[in-house]
Amino acid sequence: MDVSRTGPYELRVEQQGAMRVPGVVYATRSLLSDAGQSLEQVRNVATLPGIVQASYAMPDIHWGYGFPIGGVAATDPAQGGVVSPGGVGFDISCGVRLLAADLSAGELAPHLGRLMDALDPVVPRGMTRGAVWDLHQPGELRGILLAGSRHAVERGHGEPRDLDRCEDGGAVDGADPGQVSERALERGLHQVGSLGSGNHFLEVQQVETVHDTATAEAFGLRPGQVCVMIHCGSRGLGHQICTDHVRRMEQRMPHHGIRVPDRQLACAPVESAEGRAYLGAMAAAANYGRANRQLLADAARQVFAQLLGARLELVYDISHNLAKLEEHDVDGVPRLLCVHRKGATRALPPGHRDLPPDLRDHGQPVLIPGTMGTASHVLTGVPGGRAFHSTCHGAGRLQSRHQAARGVSGRELRDRMEAGGIAVRPSSWRGLAEEHPGAYKDVDAVVEAAEGAGLCRRVVRLTPLGVVKG
Repeated sequence: MDVSRTGPYELRVEQQGAMRVPGVVYATRSLLSDAGQSLEQVRNVATLPGIVQASYAMPDIHWGYGFPIGGVAATDPAQGGVVSPGGVGFDISCGVRLLAADLSAGELAPHLGRLMDALDPVVPRGMTRGAVWDLHQPGELRGILLAGSRHAVERGHGEPRDLDRCEDGGAVDGADPGQVSERALERGLHQVGSLGSGNHFLEVQQVETVHDTATAEAFGLRPGQVCVMIHCGSRGLGHQICTDHVRRMEQRMPHHGIRVPDRQLACAPVESAEGRAYLGAMAAAANYGRANRQLLADAARQVFAQLLGARLELVYDISHNLAKLEEHDVDGVPRLLCVHRKGATRALPPGHRDLPPDLRDHGQPVLIPGTMGTASHVLTGVPGGRAFHSTCHGAGRLQSRHQAARGVSGRELRDRMEAGGIAVRPSSWRGLAEEHPGAYKDVDAVVEAAEGAGLCRRVVRLTPLGVVKG
């Protein structure tokens, strides 16, 4: 592999063989010390039909299914461009939601244990157990698939203002529940408002550092303020949709004359029947993910109100596993592209038409969580943002879950974190151990690289007070 460094935060994988474009990775040398197979995946993505500019990867790059996690690629449907479920991932529209409380960390301190005890039973988590909104009518699920957070708010789970602070106003257009299999519907019926497992969480945080006071104020953030961050996605429904459509595309690729170097890059032309079917099902799963976070936020709001008399206002909700049709300038010409962001998030610049009016002068809030016991960051998009206005989505794994669990026991980790002042409410000891901080890259270094590469700009740094872990 011909790889060269083109800047302190950028390296280039030169175009060769079946690659249609080069690869561009935004990272320091230290962040790539574990890259291994992920750079090979950057090269493989560059072979996709219709890909434009480059196969991009963010500073949190690590190995994934087909695409690396942290991978970004845009294809041009007018030039035979494809959509690939591997460029979205199994947890469709997995994302992050941040809420800000009218409460300081000092005011919360005497009540933190009681707050975490109250959040623990109202935040369903684990592989299959429970949900905030256990649906019994298929028509209710259809409403969620079509309208996402909008449907949840209409049914009393939230506030109309929430939709102004959600990407896409709380729902992705073009959802087609008819492309969602019965098995996917069954898996989704009883999981709306649940964290799941793995790296998903609900975390109580405080604003530790403000880098940009004016933008922080526009976002509704101030020093010492208590916040709640929620990270989860579309649960079993999204996983099943990915599985179903990967199988269908893999079978149909020969019909379209498509060959890929990795079967996990199964794809179909955006304008084909298979491509349109996947995009319709993916949008439905994305709406499920938005509603999922809406329900969990509503549960947290009720606990804060009942226990502390405090309000939670939504700062923003953003997804990091999605493919979207967006208009971008390519060599000075506007083109409609299918932009895959897999473990990557949009970072829209100031003035962008898709931003709500009260944020338009400041850019889009970008939410980058760390892992338990480390910091999280709020950033904003910048003019001329690279990789189709994209940036990283988190710290990025260094170790597999199996490796992580061998390094520390869940109980030992809980005791260590609580000794450091962080209250922990896990769903399982094994799951807690799999997510220990040493299993991830240094989130501050990842954010420094993202800012240094011109992808986004820091606004505030958050530190954890308590975590409800999936």
